[in-house]
Amino acid sequence: MSTFMAKKETVQRGWYILDAAGKPLGKTAVTAANILRGKHRPEFTPHVDCGEFVVIVNCDKAVLTGKKLEQKYYRTHSGYIGGLKETKYAKLMAEKPEFAMRLAVKGMLPKNSIGDRAITRLFAYAGPDHKQQAQKPVPYEVEI
Repeated sequence: MSTFMAKKETVQRGWYILDAAGKPLGKTAVTAANILRGKHRPEFTPHVDCGEFVVIVNCDKAVLTGKKLEQKYYRTHSGYIGGLKETKYAKLMAEKPEFAMRLAVKGMLPKNSIGDRAITRLFAYAGPDHKQQAQKPVPYEVEI
């Protein structure tokens, strides 16, 4: 019995839409990362980029469980002495919720060229409106 290996030329990419309203940020990000990677497909091949497009709406209504809003920080460093900048997730979710969602999804993708290409297929929006209506994305339910 031979093992099936997908080829990048034969991959048919679909569009999925995830609604993050009332769902945990991390569980929504896991679902999006699995779709972007293609792990939900029966023909998944680890070394081939066989993922699909994902549109996440209502990122501003995603919830963080526990005390993460007060205790979790987004940190960046400029590389210079004293160049550390910290932002609490309460402020990040209030100002840029789509960035917080993108950051969570990016952390769950592989750190190689497949992950770099997969993150470009993610579209996150703070509200319920999005620009991808012409692609007719199929609703995908986030399992809690």
